Amino acid sequence: MNLELFFLSFIPLFVAIDIIGTVPIFLGYTHDISEFQRKKLIAEAILAAFLVANLFLIGGNIVLGFMGITIDDFRIAGGIILLILSINDIIANSESRRKPATDIGIVPLGIPLIMGPAALTTILVLVHNYGYLATILSMVLNFLIVWVILANARWLIKLIGDGGAKAFAKIASLFLAAIAVMMIRVGITHVMAHLK
Repeated sequence: MNLELFFLSFIPLFVAIDIIGTVPIFLGYTHDISEFQRKKLIAEAILAAFLVANLFLIGGNIVLGFMGITIDDFRIAGGIILLILSINDIIANSESRRKPATDIGIVPLGIPLIMGPAALTTILVLVHNYGYLATILSMVLNFLIVWVILANARWLIKLIGDGGAKAFAKIASLFLAAIAVMMIRVGITHVMAHLK
């Protein structure tokens, strides 16, 4: 496999995962938990995302076809889950808000923020276009990058302080709501386009 083929498969998946865009949400949810809990959340999120990615790599089209589920169904369902979580965190006061946020590793951090509909769709396209080897290598490298970025996000927390982190949490929830609405909108748009 040549280097050009690898980069052709790596870059689209990196863009689809968008770990840089996930960092503010991660920081917002984890500003008040211990380093051990943060590492545990990162491990849970990456493991869940990696398992789902491999499921799609091996038999995504078969599984979806068998269950009658489309990527747009995933997109809409993931958007609804994110919207509920984000609304809960926006309207909740500091006492009733989840403290500490130790239950976000698998959902929403692993699925659908790290490995969402865009990344799952990208994996299916990459396998079709570039084969399994290029796709597997790009997945492994992307997950290493995700781990490095999330593991070092704590330095940003130290920079902005506790008050800034709490304000960031509410802003991150607002962005999470916007991402959720976008996912639902894109999913519905695609479904409507197929009905025409």
